[in-house]
Amino acid sequence: MRSEIKSVSVLALGFGLVGIDRYLISTMYPVIAKDLHLGYGDIGTITGALAIAWAVAALWMGNLSDRLGRRRVLVGALLVFSLLIGASGLAKGLMGLVLVRLVMGFADGAFTPASISATIEASALERRGRNIGIQQMTLTLFGLGFAPLAVAALLHFINWRVVFSVFALPGLIVAWLTWRIIPARWHAAEWRERSSFADWKAVLSYSNIRVLTVLMLCWLTCLVTTSAFIPSLLLDHHHLNFSSMSTVMSSIGLGAAAGTLCLPWLSDRVGRKPVVMLSTVGACLMLVLLNSAGANVPLLFCTLFMVHFFNNALITLTVGPLCAESVPAELMATASGVVIAVGELFGGGFAVMIAGQVATRLGISKILLLPTATLVLGLILSTRLRETRPRELRGIQAGVTPAS
Repeated sequence: MRSEIKSVSVLALGFGLVGIDRYLISTMYPVIAKDLHLGYGDIGTITGALAIAWAVAALWMGNLSDRLGRRRVLVGALLVFSLLIGASGLAKGLMGLVLVRLVMGFADGAFTPASISATIEASALERRGRNIGIQQMTLTLFGLGFAPLAVAALLHFINWRVVFSVFALPGLIVAWLTWRIIPARWHAAEWRERSSFADWKAVLSYSNIRVLTVLMLCWLTCLVTTSAFIPSLLLDHHHLNFSSMSTVMSSIGLGAAAGTLCLPWLSDRVGRKPVVMLSTVGACLMLVLLNSAGANVPLLFCTLFMVHFFNNALITLTVGPLCAESVPAELMATASGVVIAVGELFGGGFAVMIAGQVATRLGISKILLLPTATLVLGLILSTRLRETRPRELRGIQAGVTPAS
């Protein structure tokens, strides 16, 4: 139990830093755009570039962590993150910022599937959903909860270019802790001779994985589109001041953290599929309310909080328990990597680029149409999921000892 707590804690801290790297820039986009003369389409390109790199890294490095063990991939990703996070502040224009975000996206994407599988391997069966929720919630809690408030405070004292460098030292500390705490391998299996392509083909032979890849696209379109463009919507369309915008933006991280903690834990008790369908309906309804909230700051905060309360729980269940429980244990990170790759490539990458063009051509007020449409698609597809909650877990909760 003590080892489980230490492992989940350090993996959660690492994922929190990944969240800061990914979303710290979102709150600063209006300031960066003014300084570097960027438009809505450019914001979509920068955000999409990181997501595409994340997708490629998740696909390859997830499979590599199944072969070499989690620790090497996790520590390597954290070191790259720590040494390069300040480079975003050195960019002189669009292409420089895109190139830096590509490299950072690769490091973040490498960390993600390995950390999810490491969390599941460290967790007792009856605590999988809860522990994945704890580990995953830090991405948005740190990146979209604390970071917008920190940015609003720091920009009073330092230039936006320096803000990125503040998080380099914490990354190095977490890399050291990860090396000390996470085992080199949880399983004794030696390097397998099968190719990565054979592993990808194997995980895609499971119907749940095929459905989950498209669902991840839907959930990430909602997350990335809102986190990238809501600041511009609030400033340019609703004409809020920067402080009010930052307060509203913090609701994304706080809501996502709360939902990620509570709903996967609930799925340990009632099943994965019912929680997925409930959360999809909830997120879709809250997006509709958000679109009609006007410039009412408390209402904007509450509705955006609830959108991500539901939506981030969907992401967590998709890449965590549903993925891991749909394939053999030795393919967990590979399966998670495939699902993340497709979701990031199309939902986090191309979809947000499309959203940028929608904002440019139709106006920033139309930006919520795309995530609403993808959530409706997600609800339809979620009916095709097969329940994965282990039978042994159901027996534990019923007071029956599983057969050995």
